Amino acid sequence: MFSREAFEQFFTDWVHFGMAYLERRNSVLGIAMTLTPPLAKYMRRGVVPGMSFQVGGWKDEHEFAAGTVFQPREADVGQEIYGMPAWLAALQSALLNESATLFRRKYDNNGPHAGFIFFLSDPRVSDDDVIALRESLKGARGPGNFKNLFLHSPNGKKDGLQLIPVSEVAARDEFTGIKSTTRDDVFASLRIPPQLLGVVPQNAGGFGSIRDAFNVWGQTELASLQSRMTRVNEWVGKSSSASSPSTYPASGTRPDGIAPQHSPRRLRQAARPRRQLHRAADQVPTLRNAQSHEGREPPLRSPRAIRKSFLP
Repeated sequence: MFSREAFEQFFTDWVHFGMAYLERRNSVLGIAMTLTPPLAKYMRRGVVPGMSFQVGGWKDEHEFAAGTVFQPREADVGQEIYGMPAWLAALQSALLNESATLFRRKYDNNGPHAGFIFFLSDPRVSDDDVIALRESLKGARGPGNFKNLFLHSPNGKKDGLQLIPVSEVAARDEFTGIKSTTRDDVFASLRIPPQLLGVVPQNAGGFGSIRDAFNVWGQTELASLQSRMTRVNEWVGKSSSASSPSTYPASGTRPDGIAPQHSPRRLRQAARPRRQLHRAADQVPTLRNAQSHEGREPPLRSPRAIRKSFLP
């Protein structure tokens, strides 16, 4: 009824738009046969309750049968028709990250030689030399054009030629800080630990245990999403999708949480320390207690009782 490809498209629309759509295609007897997710980007609600349309362009629309489209959505305080994604709060941070990246890229492509004022006040420099310097500076722009300029001015003054930087400091302002701050804002809106996204830690201690981060994220975020997906089962009337556990599997277990079946050789190796413990208990001498109870010495402990005291 609900294929893996259809569920992937349905869940992608849910996370991206804060809402998703499912079309129920019934058989001749009116029983639900398949669930198909229309693209949420082109879906529109109708004025009549239960009506939905898929609008691809001008005069390009498809009307679904009434009651055959299901729309789960994220709640919004301003309207009750469409969903509101959670990442929308970090949209400005994402745009600032994009602007910083584009500015840095344009600055690097332009070359670092255009960000200064070439101040020449030496009267001994001829007009031909000034024109040659101007042409050399124009040719120094562009990627990979790191050129050195040579100027010969006999008996020139110390401050006759100056380079006053203008945009170099502004270009290096807070690029790294902007990138890291906006990245944290986006992560906070998505509520996903950075170690699960493959982010390289900047400190020596790292982000901590990835198993603990996955367990916390699975119980707080993934489990809530899985519970929301059960609305589809309630709408269809039967189970159409099943979710996997939202906790990290323990060591020695399969991804589905089931312990593997050990081979007879593995079982014999696991029982070997137990037999050695039995032999060690047989070799322990029985000792009498130094203190007596009511004038009588306690009885000797048997090897079997000693083995029980050693075993858990």
